[in-house]
Amino acid sequence: MTLLRSFFTCLLFILSLSVYAQENTTVGYISDELPIFVHSGPGKNYRILGTVTSGSEVQITGNNSNEYSEVIDEKGRTVWLESQYVSTKAGLRVVIAQLNAKLADLESNAGSVTESLLRANKNVDRLSSEKTQLNNEISVLNKNLSEVQLKLKDQDTNIKKEWFFNGAIVLCIGLVLGLIIPRLSSNKKSSMNSWK
Repeated sequence: MTLLRSFFTCLLFILSLSVYAQENTTVGYISDELPIFVHSGPGKNYRILGTVTSGSEVQITGNNSNEYSEVIDEKGRTVWLESQYVSTKAGLRVVIAQLNAKLADLESNAGSVTESLLRANKNVDRLSSEKTQLNNEISVLNKNLSEVQLKLKDQDTNIKKEWFFNGAIVLCIGLVLGLIIPRLSSNKKSSMNSWK
């Protein structure tokens, strides 16, 4: 009984693997070497159904027999062909098409990058020109500031000198008046005394 149970378990396992292999197909490619004849079964003794184009994409079902592989071709047919012509790597035609697409994408990106670079260079030139102009204006303003500061310093010195001279004049006038007024009043007193 145990032997029979083990046999059925193995049989179920093998069947589930074959069903799993049929459901899970892998992307494959036909090699670029020759036009490939496809057959209705795994061998040359099966009927030829036509050809597949070199480098075309097919779905590999995972079924192999007598060095033949079962595939689903680009027309949707399930066919068999020699395993040596089936590869999971893309053929030259597909690779070249992919590379051409990438190249076209890179060229379009290069054009937009070049355009952006030209705009950035124009902005840099404009900003450099503005910087030079602002530096010139700053130099002129600094020169004007130095001149104004010198004028203010001279003006401050002139104001101090003016205050000094005004003070000296007031002092001199005060001294003169201080000396003359008492003499005048003493002369008046003496002339008034003489009238008495």
